[in-house]
Formats: sequence, structure tokens, C-alpha cells
Amino acid sequence: MKLYTIIGIIFLLAGCQAGQQQCQKEPAAAEKTDKVTAIREKLMSRDKSSVIVVAHRGDWRNFPENSLEAIDNAIKMGVDVVELDVQMTKDSVMILMHDSKLDRTTTGKGVVAETNWADIQELNLRNGCAIRTIHKVPTLEEALEHAKGKIMLNLDKADRYFDRVYALLQKTGTTKQVIMKGGKSAQEVKDFYGDYLNEVIYMPIVKLDNADAREQIELFVKDLNPVAFELLFVNDTNTLAKDVVNILDGHSLIWYNTLWDTMAGGHDDDMSLEDPDKGYGYLIDSLDTRIIQTDRPQMLLDYLRARKLHD
Repeated sequence: MKLYTIIGIIFLLAGCQAGQQQCQKEPAAAEKTDKVTAIREKLMSRDKSSVIVVAHRGDWRNFPENSLEAIDNAIKMGVDVVELDVQMTKDSVMILMHDSKLDRTTTGKGVVAETNWADIQELNLRNGCAIRTIHKVPTLEEALEHAKGKIMLNLDKADRYFDRVYALLQKTGTTKQVIMKGGKSAQEVKDFYGDYLNEVIYMPIVKLDNADAREQIELFVKDLNPVAFELLFVNDTNTLAKDVVNILDGHSLIWYNTLWDTMAGGHDDDMSLEDPDKGYGYLIDSLDTRIIQTDRPQMLLDYLRARKLHD
């Protein structure tokens, strides 16, 4: 009797342990899926209760820009969206790369559009200090599969190859995980993207210093009512930066880049290093910004969490 009892207890404990492990795995998977859904819903509902953080080219301070590892580290930080750049090789393979040339970010040289994918596969990525790393150039398809269900993706320069990109989104099941952006007019966007807009989020980029900036914004709101606008202005003398708060209220969220000083009137990452309230805080409190793209995602997250504007 004692032997059977001991054996029974062993099996019972093993079963409980396996069950606990399974329970621990399932919430993690659900959390990853819910993260993407939550951010998309926040965009679609124009939710202003918190600030969405976008990591420019991934966490490139710790890993090479536009690498799978840069995406992973952004996810670990708690970033909401990763901005990635798309180029196409000579043999029509979509890859992640900002520059049209290989020289700066890889161990190779030459124009991406004049180089076959097989040759690019042999190269290694360089980090932000131009030092060779062990990391490789990923294809867009690899990145989509890698990030699926984990984080929203903002694809830059991808509108040049939209049909090819959209085919990959369908293939990988990520059409609702992507934000496309570009500088096309409202009419061009309607003509070019059409029914794709039912799934893929398109965000207009408008330079507020342009003479027709107000007209562009009003046309987009009237014809397409986009979830957000990426806005740019050089300095605080631009009064439209404050006027646009009322124009877009209830229609679209406002996105600013803090990558360098001429993108958000000087209220950039560098200003935020000295005084985050004058940098990030000004954009949030004075310009109603609810999406910030940064080169310092951890610093921005820390600031927002201290203000209870991010989980």
C-alpha cells in the first residue's frame, strides 16, 4: 500500500507541475496576441489615455538597426510599435534596410537594388558604431513572421512596393499588424490603396511648414479620416502645430518624431535628455501628442511610466 501511495503521489506531483508549466505558457502566448490587438484598437478608437511608443529602426543602440534582434529587444522593453525600413533587391526580395546602399549598415558595398539576395545573405550587419556583428540582414517576410502577434510594425518606404508588401502581409497573416505611411495626397492614397485600407492602417505624413499643410490635413480628415497623422515642423514659430490640435481632435491621433531637432520644433530626444518635460512633456501636454517615435525608447518609456501614461 505504501509503495502504491508513493507512486501515486509522484504522478500527482508530476501532473501538477506539468499543468503549472502549461498554465504559465498559455498566458504568455495570450499576452503577446493581446498586445497587438490592444495597440490596434487604441489606434482605431483614437484613445488618448496613454502614449504609444515607437522604436525607430528597433532598439538600434543595443543591436544593429532593422535587425530581428533589434525588434526583440524593443519587445522586451515594452515598446508598442517598431519602425522598420524596406528595400528591394535586384531579384525582387524585400529586405529590411534603411539606406539604398549596403555600405553603412553591412560589411558589403553597392546598391541594394543592384545586388541579389544570395549575395546579401553572405554579409553581416554593422552596429551603430560601424562595427561588424554576428547578425544578418533579414527579409521582410522573416521579420513579419518573427514579430507576428508580438508588436505592431510601422513600415517605412514600403509604399513604393505596396503590392509586393501586401502579398507578404497576407501570406504571413499580418495585414492588421502593420501601419503604412507616406507623403501621398488623400486622393492618391484612395486611388492607390483602395480596399486595402479596410485592413492595413495608412498614416499620412504632413510637413506643417509647407504652405498647403492645413489643406492637406483637412482633405485627409474629410476623405479618409486616418487614425493618425505623422506631423513635422522645424521650430515653435509654426502656429499650425498648435492649431492642428483642434483640427484633429476627435478625428485622428498625433504622431511626432523626436529623432532630431528639426522634426518636432526642437523638442527631441536630446532636449529630453536635459529636461524630459520640455521635450516629451511639451509634445504631450501642449501638442496633444499620443504617438512618439524615438531613438531612446527606454528613456521615453521610463518617463511615460513615471507619469502613468504607459504600462
